[in-house]
Amino acid sequence: MPLTEPTDDRLPEPGAHAVPAVDGDGEQDEVLELEPEPVLPEPVRQRIVALTAVALPGLPNEELPVPLRRVAKFAPNRRARLGAPMIATQLASDPLFRQRITKRVLTDAGELGAAVIAGTAPAAADPVEVAALAYLVRPRGWRELVEAAGVAVRAEADSAVVAELVREAEQRASRAEHDRAVARVEADKLRDEVARVREELGQLREESRVLARSLRESQAKERKATEMLATEKGRAARLGADHDAELRRLRARLAEAEAVVGATRQTAKEARSVDDARLWLLLETIGQAAVGLRRELALDPADRMPADYVADAFADRPASATSARALDTDDPARLDELLAMPRVHLVADGYNVTKRGFGEMSLEQQRKRLITGLGGLAAQTGAEVTVVFDGAERMHGLPPAPRGVRVLFSRKGETADDLIRRLVRAEPAGRPVVVVSSDREVADGVRRHGAYPLGADSLLRRLSRS
Repeated sequence: MPLTEPTDDRLPEPGAHAVPAVDGDGEQDEVLELEPEPVLPEPVRQRIVALTAVALPGLPNEELPVPLRRVAKFAPNRRARLGAPMIATQLASDPLFRQRITKRVLTDAGELGAAVIAGTAPAAADPVEVAALAYLVRPRGWRELVEAAGVAVRAEADSAVVAELVREAEQRASRAEHDRAVARVEADKLRDEVARVREELGQLREESRVLARSLRESQAKERKATEMLATEKGRAARLGADHDAELRRLRARLAEAEAVVGATRQTAKEARSVDDARLWLLLETIGQAAVGLRRELALDPADRMPADYVADAFADRPASATSARALDTDDPARLDELLAMPRVHLVADGYNVTKRGFGEMSLEQQRKRLITGLGGLAAQTGAEVTVVFDGAERMHGLPPAPRGVRVLFSRKGETADDLIRRLVRAEPAGRPVVVVSSDREVADGVRRHGAYPLGADSLLRRLSRS
């Protein structure tokens, strides 16, 4: 039957509680408890709080006591840990709340709950679980079940203490036996060590006697060595005196040799001065002769170079090949030596050089990069520089060439190779002309006219250092 208020007008005595009791038919009747709440073992109290914490969210909010409404919203683990005092207080002071919780708990308890309602405890059941259910359900004899659970918990704790004491005693006995065995082993080791020390002591005594005898012999040898050392010191003193005398003689001879060397240097300097005067007189004579020859031939200073006439007129000049030109070399290191020659003329096959060095660029960028590099080379060496490209009819709006660099384009019907050959033929015999091209036909053609053919890599490496 549902829980109802007491029908009589008697108030419960202090310490008494009106609680629902469950009879043998499973009906709950309200009975007046005059006895105070029992002292619960700690495991039983924790289990009661855990069961109540699990059942709290299942109650409607209006059926929950006000202090537990906030606790019901906690997470399950925090609900039992943080709300334990309030849960225990409400269970002890609010019989209606305990009745509602009991219904929820009995639903989950199953057969164990039915056994507790009947006032019995199954032999295989956990005493703590039985006591927790008996506290909530409170059938007849529930205090005995709680007390029995307390006795079982204390007995289990006592058993655990006894087992721990037995285990510690066994461990101490085992350690004592182990310590005795270790002590026996250590004693045997110490006896062996004493025997070994005694044997070593005998050996050390024998060695001490041997060392004492050796010390006496060494002292005797030391006395003999001291006497020999004194003798050698006297001999070394005599040798040092002789050495000092020899050193003084050698220093005197060195001073005489230095004087002779100084006189020889002065003589050589005077002879070199005479040679320099003769060389200067010879060069002065050649220079005056050249000036006289220029005045006699009435030669004016040249404003234009042979390559300028080829660029303007594109006229074929008669070839004047001579064997006086230098031999061919493909060594890139020779480019610096050739550019150091006086009045040298450098002719570059433009696209042949650019396509080997930076062919990934556009033609316009190739031309600009090569012409800029040749401008720096002309400024460094003072050489006359001409670069030849194919296809003048396709060029429009070209930027001005740097100082000292001549830029030529072949015209229709003519290739850059032909224009390079005409530039070489236009130069006078004896003037150094360097042609940079990796085209073998160009190299063979200009070599026949006395020019120095070099590969495009030599110029690219020279420009990369600039």
